[in-house]
Amino acid sequence: MSFTSSEPTAADVVVPGSVANLGGGFDTLGVAVQLYLRARIVDVRDDSGTRLVVTGSTPAVQGANALERAFAHVAQRTTRRTPTVFVEVQSDIPMAAGLGSSAAATVAGLRVFERVSSPLSDSELLGAAAACEGHADNAAPSLFGGLTSVVERVGADPIALRWNWPEELLLVVATPAVGLATSKARAALSEMLPRRDAIFNLQRVLALVHGLERRDFTSLREAVQDRWHQPARASLVPLLDDALKIQDPDVVAAFLSGAGPSIAMLAVERAERVEQLLRSMYERAGIAATVRTLRVHQPSEALAGAVASAQGRSV
Repeated sequence: MSFTSSEPTAADVVVPGSVANLGGGFDTLGVAVQLYLRARIVDVRDDSGTRLVVTGSTPAVQGANALERAFAHVAQRTTRRTPTVFVEVQSDIPMAAGLGSSAAATVAGLRVFERVSSPLSDSELLGAAAACEGHADNAAPSLFGGLTSVVERVGADPIALRWNWPEELLLVVATPAVGLATSKARAALSEMLPRRDAIFNLQRVLALVHGLERRDFTSLREAVQDRWHQPARASLVPLLDDALKIQDPDVVAAFLSGAGPSIAMLAVERAERVEQLLRSMYERAGIAATVRTLRVHQPSEALAGAVASAQGRSV
């Protein structure tokens, strides 16, 4: 397990990735993790152009850039004029992997807008991010850090509730070398959920938040059970069923990370062993994957000290 760090500058906007859903909390729960997208402001032209231009991106982005789209959206939403801003983007967050890369890019666009305009309220930021993303579960932790849940409201911006995430609880995440578009993962879901399954999920989401708040790790394996999105997506995610069935004393809980195809396990004292467990599972199946141990990006962390990014290892 390794953590490396780099130092941001005053011209940097640094946004964490996220793991959403956490089992049954579909489109509701998300937690910020120490994988980061950095947007470096390289030029500002005081021309009232009200535009963000991505001059370079690593990795390269195909099609419209989410930073540019978010900047344009919030400019139209607030009717504020700004300079034209040029940024270079570097991201440790793998794309189409269920680790919040799109939401992080959207949030970065909003944060750059604040840099050249003026601060926005939490509700304005979350509302703009949700409008760009279509849902707020990844955007909320990328904006505020830590564990969040979102409440969407009719005729008003969504709000985020913030919960405690125990510092000692780590996420061990395996990302297979196959992307999965969120649109495809959402298309696999049924529009209707039987009442007994809805009740099952509600009970476990409440149990999960309670267990995390109380640091009752023994309850988390049951609390991340889900009867909605994970069963529907199992055929799209390599080894998801196998991972969810693992019974091991060092695995506190296991679930699909966001829409997938990443799979996350919670661990406390022996994260290295859980890494090896996941790595061996993919090796046996002949599937290339990157395994990372990630700490949670907590709300209290200053970005200057929070760019520790677990680069991971490939198997």
